[in-house]
Amino acid sequence: MGREGMRAGDSDRQRVADQLKSALDEGRLDLNEYDERVQRAYSARTYADLDGLLDDLPGTVPVQHAQVEPVQVAHPAPDAARVRKDHSSRHTFRSALTAFLICTLIWAISSLSAGQAYYFWPAWVLIPVVITAVGALTDRNRRSR
Repeated sequence: MGREGMRAGDSDRQRVADQLKSALDEGRLDLNEYDERVQRAYSARTYADLDGLLDDLPGTVPVQHAQVEPVQVAHPAPDAARVRKDHSSRHTFRSALTAFLICTLIWAISSLSAGQAYYFWPAWVLIPVVITAVGALTDRNRRSR
């Protein structure tokens, strides 16, 4: 049995109805012809019934009859996505840690120049460092399970 004799599914009928709607919106079909074809699309039983509804419309050649091959989209390997996430997590942690160390250095210089230890305000900058470290460790533990 060829493709034309195979039974069409609901998604196939919906796809044809969507293409007919596009043709109506473009002015290629009048309302009566659109209505007639949509009724035939929803009552179609085989692919041949559906293909006949689009034959005279440009840009609606079924994929099986097209001379152009559909583009195959390459999906990145799951490991590559994990490596990017690991790198991003490490970069975020290092950035937060660097900011903390710079603030601590500023605090130390200002305390030494004043001759007394000021309130250790860089502790507030330590909060994002702890949060990113905990997040990175949690992700690592999840992946190891």
